[in-house]
Amino acid sequence: MLEMVIHEKACRGCKLCLDVCPTDCFSFSDETQKAVVTALGNCIACLSCDYICPSGAITHTNHHEVKNFYRNIHFSQRMEKFL
Repeated sequence: MLEMVIHEKACRGCKLCLDVCPTDCFSFSDETQKAVVTALGNCIACLSCDYICPSGAITHTNHHEVKNFYRNIHFSQRMEKFL
């Protein structure tokens, strides 16, 4: 099962993860001034939040990685007759 952790000491409270998440997995805690995961079940593991976080405070584990076949030139050359 997918796990996502926001490391509280590393989080700067910039809210970039809230802005980039397409499924609204995060909310902002006014108490701690940090982002918190509130709807993990909505996460589609796009990892946008992980990539955009300037402090690297967000980590994902147990997610399925999909190969970016469209970035593989050899694969694209073999498939161009079908595209």
